[in-house]
Amino acid sequence: MSQHHADPHSTGRQVAPPERWPTEIRLSGDKRTLNVSFEDGGKFALPAEYLRVSSPSAEVQGHSPSERKVIGGKRDVAILSVEPVGNYAVKLTFDDMHDTGLFGWGYLYDLGREYRNRWATYLSELEERGLVRDAARRPAAGPKGEPPKGEGSCGSGCGCH
Repeated sequence: MSQHHADPHSTGRQVAPPERWPTEIRLSGDKRTLNVSFEDGGKFALPAEYLRVSSPSAEVQGHSPSERKVIGGKRDVAILSVEPVGNYAVKLTFDDMHDTGLFGWGYLYDLGREYRNRWATYLSELEERGLVRDAARRPAAGPKGEPPKGEGSCGSGCGCH
């Protein structure tokens, strides 16, 4: 949803707010932080986990607010690549192979500016849904490669086998 501001030099005409333009986008050496600087002086260090769970993709955001998904298990996610898309966005490819979100300049700026509140909301939503930040670990196999005692053969503990 875009915001509009009244143009003080006209009668009731609406103009779009100024676009946020990055001056630098740099992936940290460990691939866990995207550092973004903007021409207005805004500088943000955005964790890969935060970017992954905030992806603007339909997979995460759905097609309406009621379809938005809360995704757990991404604490250790890394960013494999940062690719420019025209002059308006970057496409991030994460090591879980998610790559369908286009992060526009305004969205990256908002993610940086609103990090504390958005992150607190995300952590609350995880807790409400019984999800965790760590990826689910498969239990170790028993002797001779058998599933651990009490586990189904799929190793997930679902009891399906």
